[in-house]
Amino acid sequence: MASLNFFPHTSSPSCSSSSFRSGCSFLRPNSSINLQSFRRTHTRSRSLVVKSTAGDTSVADPPPSFSGDRVSSSDSISHLKLTLLSAVSGLNRGLAANEDDLRKADAAAKELEAAGGLVDLSADLDKLQGRWRLIYSSAFSSRTLGGSRPGPPTGRLLPITLGQVFQRIDILSKDFDNIVEVQLGAPWPFPPLDATATLAHKFELIGSSKIKITFEKTTVKTAGNLSQLPPFELPRIPDSFRPPSNTGSGEFEVTYLDTDTRVTRGDRGELRVFVIS
Repeated sequence: MASLNFFPHTSSPSCSSSSFRSGCSFLRPNSSINLQSFRRTHTRSRSLVVKSTAGDTSVADPPPSFSGDRVSSSDSISHLKLTLLSAVSGLNRGLAANEDDLRKADAAAKELEAAGGLVDLSADLDKLQGRWRLIYSSAFSSRTLGGSRPGPPTGRLLPITLGQVFQRIDILSKDFDNIVEVQLGAPWPFPPLDATATLAHKFELIGSSKIKITFEKTTVKTAGNLSQLPPFELPRIPDSFRPPSNTGSGEFEVTYLDTDTRVTRGDRGELRVFVIS
């Protein structure tokens, strides 16, 4: 994902808008994982719902296994997906992750990547199509919206709350948009401002599993009481003024991909997990 460093980042004010209740500041308590059905996995098959501040994610539990039975590849992958989703649940997309959380998420992702095998986007490009919701980014543990790239720090100094983050990919037009919902704090007695920023990119394959994205523009659309305002485009910083670490483009590798889950590794080692939205 390209850097989101044009924004200040998450702060502690509570989210008054319902659209942000599932993605409030990392300083708020995180929802717990509902693993009740997981405990019953070996007695009957049912669906597990992993609940977190990023929303609910459903993955089918593997069927019961018995001693001496050989678990099929698909069942093993389903279990590993469940393990990964459980590891990242409750971390507010990585904003609340500590070093131990980062290690557990990385280990769970590596097991899933190994079981899934190498990704070949030249054959499975159609699986990229759609709107993907970010449920975890190891880069957010740096407490900046830019992640592992330069960006404003999170905390109480900046009255901005990060909402949901999506990637919208169109394999025909090669459009690759990062969509970020934010809530901007305002001085009393004014209400906070909800807005959605779309960072438009174009993408290209540069290997069997690697993608390069090139930034084009940022468009902001207000919501709530100001939803009637037309979207506006933020001016782009001239390339001559950009720091070497923020060139407007980036690369990442798709390390696991199926019809509803995608795992990527960024050019700075960022681990990101997405589910189809």
